[in-house]
Amino acid sequence: RLTELEIRLAHQEKTIADLNGALCTQQQDLLRLHEEIAYLRDRLKAVQSSIIASEAEETPPPHY
Repeated sequence: RLTELEIRLAHQEKTIADLNGALCTQQQDLLRLHEEIAYLRDRLKAVQSSIIASEAEETPPPHY
């Protein structure tokens, strides 16, 4: 009976170690994705502001 408990404990320790590894990998992926989102947000803001012309640069509509 003691051997059975030791076997279960060993399996549980292995499972916990595997889950911990998976969690660490997911955390690294999540941090990388947050950084990529921040970078893309900054790039999008830069592109949007360069696309929109100021009122001084706008040509008047043809009916003026």
